[in-house]
Amino acid sequence: MNGVVFLHPFPYPPRIWAPQMALLEGRVPVLAPHYLGLPLEEATHKTLALMDERGLEKAVFVGLSMGGYLAFRLWALARERVLGLVLADTRAGPDTEEAKKARYALRERVLKEGVGFLPGALQNHLGPTSQSKPSLVETVRSLILEARPEEVAESLLALAHRPDSTPLLGEIHVPVLLLFGEEDALTPPEEGKRMARLLPDARLLLIPEAGHLSSLENPKAFNTALLGFLLEAGLIPAWAPGP
Repeated sequence: MNGVVFLHPFPYPPRIWAPQMALLEGRVPVLAPHYLGLPLEEATHKTLALMDERGLEKAVFVGLSMGGYLAFRLWALARERVLGLVLADTRAGPDTEEAKKARYALRERVLKEGVGFLPGALQNHLGPTSQSKPSLVETVRSLILEARPEEVAESLLALAHRPDSTPLLGEIHVPVLLLFGEEDALTPPEEGKRMARLLPDARLLLIPEAGHLSSLENPKAFNTALLGFLLEAGLIPAWAPGP
């Protein structure tokens, strides 16, 4: 049995994928593991173990931001389980030294103060269009505040120490869909263009009126692209009704 595995961004819980989970309910087996606080290698093994429990032999992995980093590790360690990849608002390269220092500083603050300040510190996760929508801002705030400080701190280390996945790109011979919010300031569309040039079988689509959390900021456009990709992968029957 094959399915879809959703890999959440930092520092959000798996339910950030609610619009996509609702879309696919009853259509295809889905899995959304929780791995905040785990090193990427451990998160990889946890994801594969959960797939085994569900009887999923292969999957299309849909990873946003940190979820994209995990998708690269899954390819590196278990490419035989990968039907395709949807990489959203992410990058293949490692952190710069400046970015690492920023993560270390944020980690220390989280350990001292908790996560109450994080919604303000991470407000650039939303694009300008989304920041003008109070209900969406509050949704993102509530999702962030679900995180435990210890998990946030450990994930910041995992992000800072992640390997460079750029050398993997030329080896990824499964179909890849790159989705980037047009207003994403953290991983701008240029990151997607850079990966598209190196991936053997990839297409890049930009999500309008969306920033770094494109799946949540413009779920209609994101879901339309996702459904088309799953249809081509043979996971969604051609006769399935639209969203």
